[in-house]
Amino acid sequence: MAIWGIDLGGTKIEGAVLPSLQDTKPIIRERVSTEGDKGYEHILHQIKFLVEKMKSDSGIAPEHIGFGTPGELDPVLQTMKNCNSTALNGKPLKKDLEEILGVKVELANDANCFALAETTWGIVKEKTPEARMVFGIIMGTGVGAGIVMDGKIWNGKHGIAGEWGHNFLDESGGRCYCGKVGCVEKIIAGPALEDFYQKISGTQKFLKEIVSDASHDVLAQQTLDRLYDMFGKAISVVVDILDPDVIVIGGGVGNIDSLYTKGKEALAKYIFNNRVDVDILKPALGDSAGVFGAAALVANV
Repeated sequence: MAIWGIDLGGTKIEGAVLPSLQDTKPIIRERVSTEGDKGYEHILHQIKFLVEKMKSDSGIAPEHIGFGTPGELDPVLQTMKNCNSTALNGKPLKKDLEEILGVKVELANDANCFALAETTWGIVKEKTPEARMVFGIIMGTGVGAGIVMDGKIWNGKHGIAGEWGHNFLDESGGRCYCGKVGCVEKIIAGPALEDFYQKISGTQKFLKEIVSDASHDVLAQQTLDRLYDMFGKAISVVVDILDPDVIVIGGGVGNIDSLYTKGKEALAKYIFNNRVDVDILKPALGDSAGVFGAAALVANV
């Protein structure tokens, strides 16, 4: 049976239909603009438009659709929360989608979908198929993560499992939009690294420039050294509590090759153990992770 997944992003909504759990070459893959500034009802309209178009173009009607979302569905209130697409916050998205689409839907946030995709079809399946617990990190504009246990997402009591980006790390990060000071996200997310470099150098550079200039720019190297150390400190808390079998890093910061060695060395300084055995891997699915992870939500249903 074909598997439907839709990645609901802040700027685009992308859908894909996969032939089966074993065949991940999409039968069809399409996208539309989210246009979230036009409000919640318009987002629902865009989703319905995409689904109807995909049905027409593929000749396949969905029975169950997985959705990756930019926030979480509160397991008690059944409304969305922590969405950077703020029009979704407080809305009964699951209920409304099932009503307008006429099919059952499953929701998970984008980090959970990333972790599930890399576990089901990506680097975890390729490199460590025996892994039971996967911690899938997204380090880009923000910092978040998803937890997969025995092939299934672990949401937690409040639906916020994996939200390590808003744990306290260091006061130097300043105030976060969440209201706290010194969150992980304010230290090791891409914009935070760029802000730190500008603060110590007086010059503004994009993260890619900081990385490429580190060989001859002492302050760029200082910015990266701080990243390695703070990453090791931040992830040590996760490892001490969850002790995952594998960690996968996605997002723009995850493209920094040295993070996988220097960051792991920093983890060794802070972990409550005499060595580091956990694999820290680059993802394999790239931009496909979101929509593939959404499809994986219903692959075994």
